[in-house]
Amino acid sequence: KHDILSILFRHHLQQTISLPKVDPMNTFLNPHKPLSPTARKVIGIGTFVFIIGVWALISGLGIVGQNKLPSPWSVVKAFSYLAWYEGESQLLSAIFASTTRVLIASTFVILIGIPVGILMGSSPSINASISPLIDPLRSAPVVAILPILVMWFGLDELMKIIFLFLGAVVYMIPMVRDAIKAVPYTYWESARDLGGTKVECITRAVLPMAMPRIADGIIVSVSIMWTYINVAEYVNATTGLGSLITNAKRFSAMDQVFAVIIVIIFLAFLTFQGMTALKRKIYPWEGK
Repeated sequence: KHDILSILFRHHLQQTISLPKVDPMNTFLNPHKPLSPTARKVIGIGTFVFIIGVWALISGLGIVGQNKLPSPWSVVKAFSYLAWYEGESQLLSAIFASTTRVLIASTFVILIGIPVGILMGSSPSINASISPLIDPLRSAPVVAILPILVMWFGLDELMKIIFLFLGAVVYMIPMVRDAIKAVPYTYWESARDLGGTKVECITRAVLPMAMPRIADGIIVSVSIMWTYINVAEYVNATTGLGSLITNAKRFSAMDQVFAVIIVIIFLAFLTFQGMTALKRKIYPWEGK
């Protein structure tokens, strides 16, 4: 009887005492409360419109001169000129050249970076011997070695591809190594108990579990190469997006410089989104 009365009393309290409602703003700093797709689109579009509006206002009021900050409309006209003028598209040719260089460099980053990273993650001795060479380079400015690459490999395509490769592989290798080391030891131990060799434990138990994070390393590495494309094509490039920026700077055509920079940002974003969608399709369980 006492238990029944206690239950009824607690139920009465829950019905009579009004608890404070949760303020939606309290979820502003809640990383575990995702936004709906509609909210994400609205916020993203709103941010983009706000930036364009501020840009147009600053250039329209003349706060910053046109030779330093062209108006959005001037950039649109410059984009139209680069995209098609007198039966020729400078922009399309430049995009093709830059994309080709990024693809070639990405191929070598994957073919070299992934095996080296797997070896470093699988063997503490190999990791101890290579890490002192790789880890400091992530913090070093890769642009500083550009003069050395010019002296060693000349001014042709090989130098540009090697520069992009070096700028990305120093990130790819540690990310692959960390992906291998992040796999719980129980996977390796279970494969070992089932009679697998050490190589089989890595290739059949550890590596499959590390592949989603290795895919993240590929995405990051390719994205980094887009940030270096202007520097890679700055020296003796007749084609490419970096070449367009260099030529535009010579004639103080800042509207064309802005147009090409926006194109590079768009290509990097498109590449990132495409590779991320591919990763989700290959590894649908990742992130769930």
